Formats: sequence, structure tokens, C-alpha cells
Amino acid sequence: MTALEEDKVTTRQLDRRLFWRLFRLGHPYLHLIAAAFFFILLGTASTLAGPIVIMRAIDDHVATGDMHGLTVMALVYLGLLTIEFLAYFLQTYCTGMLGQKVMYDLRGQIFDHLQTLSIPYFDRNPVGRIITRVTNDVENLNQLFTQGIVTIFADIFIIAGIIAVMVYYAPTLALWSFTVLPLLVVATFVFRHKVRKGFDAIRVLLARINSNLQENITGMKTVQLFRRETRSFDIFARINREHTQAHERTILYFALFFPIVDILSAAALALVILKGGAAIGAGALTFGVVFAFIRYLEMFFRPVSDLAEKYNILQSAMASSERIFKLLDKRPEVRDRVGAKELDGPVESVAFENVVFGYNADNPVIRDVSFSVDKGQRVALVGHTGAGKSTVINLLSRFYDLQGGRITVNGTDIGDLTQRSLRSRMAAVLQDPFIFSRTIAENIRLGEERISLDQMREAARIVNANGFIEELPDRYDTMLVERGENISTGQKQLVSFARAMAFDPDLLILDEATANIDTATEALIQAAIAELTRRRTSIIVAHRLSTIQNADKIIVLHHGRKVEEGNHNELLTQRGLYHRLYQLQYKEELIRKRGIASQGR
Repeated sequence: MTALEEDKVTTRQLDRRLFWRLFRLGHPYLHLIAAAFFFILLGTASTLAGPIVIMRAIDDHVATGDMHGLTVMALVYLGLLTIEFLAYFLQTYCTGMLGQKVMYDLRGQIFDHLQTLSIPYFDRNPVGRIITRVTNDVENLNQLFTQGIVTIFADIFIIAGIIAVMVYYAPTLALWSFTVLPLLVVATFVFRHKVRKGFDAIRVLLARINSNLQENITGMKTVQLFRRETRSFDIFARINREHTQAHERTILYFALFFPIVDILSAAALALVILKGGAAIGAGALTFGVVFAFIRYLEMFFRPVSDLAEKYNILQSAMASSERIFKLLDKRPEVRDRVGAKELDGPVESVAFENVVFGYNADNPVIRDVSFSVDKGQRVALVGHTGAGKSTVINLLSRFYDLQGGRITVNGTDIGDLTQRSLRSRMAAVLQDPFIFSRTIAENIRLGEERISLDQMREAARIVNANGFIEELPDRYDTMLVERGENISTGQKQLVSFARAMAFDPDLLILDEATANIDTATEALIQAAIAELTRRRTSIIVAHRLSTIQNADKIIVLHHGRKVEEGNHNELLTQRGLYHRLYQLQYKEELIRKRGIASQGR
């Protein structure tokens, strides 16, 4: 599915189901909604009363020269303006607070839900698109609560009140005033249709911009190393241009619609002046009534224009809410089974039994793999790139569900164990460790309070991370930037080792963990690993065979199948795939050492 297809929505009208879910978001804040409605009614009443006061002042006091009565009416009008100001101020404050509180809750819900989703979801969805859900789509819902649902009622009350007052005081003149309404309805309908399509395109393209931007910033080293700047800019420029063109089309619709409303308003005003003036001349109406009609017409077309714009806010919010609720309704693909139990006690054994798995179910990358790991054993997985080594680790961590066979821990199928209890017994060091924008201490402890500061420092000492940490200005309180870019790759790996050590796991997983460590540091880490794995079950994925020669068991994978099993000497004796891999790496290492020696001479 492409990004464009992923971001399309099916909502093409105001969906009552979505409205109900949106109402539930605001339900905890009914007091703010009720207060906003009260102030809307108060402000609407004050607004509608203003022209009536002016009409009475003109007809009853200006026409008769009653200055005392005129002064009273002026004070009344000033009081209405004060009430109107306070009412709309408090209404705006209540709706603003409502929007912010709903956004706070919704962002928290989305973030919490994202952490429950399985890894396959993140494999399929770019980070930029997910960020769009948490930022732009949530902001659209903020506009719905601050400028949409509640304030739409204010406009409706104003329009209904104006119509009622105008019909009450002069039915014939009111009918003449409303002769332009059919044209206004047609213009509003066309505008609404065009702008809705434009906003749909804008939202889709905005998500694509975010995805492209995130991808290029994350991969900036690759972009610059392979001189891809021009190509990357061209791709971004194309998406950016499409986004701008969609905005330009929407701007055109707005530029046409509002002048049309102004023209129709002027036409209605001209009719009122023409017919009202004739009625004044005939003695059928007073000057005050016609003046009030003119004021009401000025007030009438503003909320009509606002309703058209707020309808677009509503449409935008409905589309965003559909995407947000689709995300919130997304169930984890890997779920705890009904009746899943906790993993009690330490990990005594791990077994793969005829395991079959593929990221695409029609193309398995693991085929009928079986092997076992006993307590305290160091088992290594080796093979060519793409043989399925890291996939084995992903399956053991239960990031994905199997398509065949089973994996057991202590004789229990991991599908019958809770994911949390299973992973709590494990710790992993990956080839590309993830470093958070936190201090070194926080990156090692990951917020786990049971790990004391002394335990953290001891873990760092064991993996020889303590040396470089103590040389930093703030030592363990040194703040690391995004992805730890202010320390070296090897140092990031050492922090990751210290993290695994600090959590004191039963099952230790090392996935190409020494790939980014220099030879001198690797020797120190190997000594630490040897110490750590004496009392732990460990599974080591290795590319460099020199790092796993002391493993108790080596599993050789090839095209997703287990082709050999044994220790280092046994596999060399078999002269199979492991032997060929070892010979190849031995030659490469010998050539490298000879090159270093020749440079020294």
C-alpha cells in the first residue's frame, strides 16, 4: 500500500459514529462545554438585542428629541456591548481550554497505544506518517473543539435569531432580504465540495512530506556520502510542489467564495435600502426598523461565511478523526493469548521446534529450523547475510508470530507466555544500538529504579565503558543528543553493553554486538562477555567467526535452514559451510594484517 492510499479516508459526510467518538473525547470536560454554550447563548442574546435598542432609540427618542431617554438607551447599549464582550471572551477561553485538554488526552492515548502495537506495524508505516497522526491530525481536532462544534452553534443561533427578529418586525422586507439566499446556498454547496477535495489532497501530501523529510534527515550521512543531495531535493521538491498546488487551488476557492458572499450581502442590503426607503416614504415602516434591518443583514452574512469555513474545519476534523481512530483501533498483530501465564523462575532452556516464518507469509525466510539452548550455554548463530540469523532473535523475542512450528522457554510455548514476562528475562545488544536523548545514566538504567547507581557503574566497569564515561565533563550525567551523535559508534555500543549488563538478564542476546567495536576494545568486551555468560544462557549472532570460537554450540544457517550444528572444532572437521566461511574470513584477516604490517614498514 502506498502512502497516498494509506492516508485516504472513507468519510465523505458527517459520520454519526465518528461524532459519538469525538463526543466521548470531550465527555470528561462537559463542564467546559456547558459553560461555553451558556456564554454563547448570553453573547447571542446581547448581539441580537443591540440593533433593537438602536431601533428604539431612533424611533422613540431621536425622532421625539427625548435626550434623557436617548441617554438611557445609550447606556443600555453600552451594557449590552460589555456583556457581549465578556460572554465571547469567556466562551473563547472555555473552548480553548477544552481543545487543549482534549489534545493532551488524545496525544497521550496515541503514544500509549503506539507502544502496544507490534513491530510489523512499524515495518509498514514510515515514522513521518505516524508523527503526522500525533501532530497535524490532533491539531485538526483541536480546531474542531475550539472553532468547530461549539462555535457552529453560536453561528446557528445568530442566524436563527436574526431571521426571527426580521420576520417579526417586517415580514415583507425580510422576504425581500432573503431573495439572495438560494444563490448563497448554491455558492456554499459548490465551495464546500471543492474545498473538501482540496483539503483531502493537502492532508495526504503533508503526510508524504513528513515521511520524506524524516527519511532524508535520518539518512543524511548516506545522502551526502553518495552525493544524492540533488536527487533527494528533486523528490522533495516534487512532493512539496504538489502540496503547494493543492493549497493554491484551495486558496482560489476561498478567494472566489468570500467576494461572492460580499456581493450577495451588498445586493441584499441594496434591496433593503430600496424597499425599506419606499416603505418609510409610504409610512409603512419607521427609519429605526430599516436601520435595524441593515445592521442585521451585516450581521447575517458573517456567520453564513463562518459556517462555510467551519464546515471545512468539521470536514478536516472528521477526516483526521477517522485516521486517528483507525490507528487507535489497530490491534497488535502479536497479542498475549487468552490465559497466557507469567514466566516464573529463571530461563532453564530454549528450544526451536520446526520453526517456519516469513515476513511475507508466501516467502518464508526461516524453514523448519530446530535447535535447543540449555541453561548456561553459549549458542552462536552464523551464516551468510540474509540467512535468517537476526530473524531467529526477533522470533524468540516474540516480535512476530510464527507460521509453523513453535518456540519454547522452559518447555512452555512462548505464545502461552505473556510478552512482558518473557522479555523481562531477556536483554539484547544490537549491531546498531539505540541511544535516547537522555543522560548516559538514564540510557543505561532506562528508568528502571531497581537498578541502583552502584549497580549501573559496576555494569559499565565490567564492559569497560567506565573508562570513557569518567573522561566526559559530566561523567554519567553527560547529556547525549539524538541517537547519541556526540559520542563515537564504539562508545554507543559500550553504553548498550552496560545497559544489558545492568538489567542482569537470564537470557542474553548479542546480535552482531561487536561489529562496531575496534579490535582493542573488542578484546576487553570479549573478556567481559565471557565472565557474564558463565552464569547465563546466551545466544550470539556473529558475522566475525573469531568472536564465537569458544561457543558451546554453533548453529549454521543457510537460506533460512539449519545446515550444520556443533562446536568450532567439530564444524571445522566436517569441512562444510562453516569451514568455508572460516577459511574465507581467515584469508581476509591475514590479508588485512599483512597490509597493516607493510604500512608500518
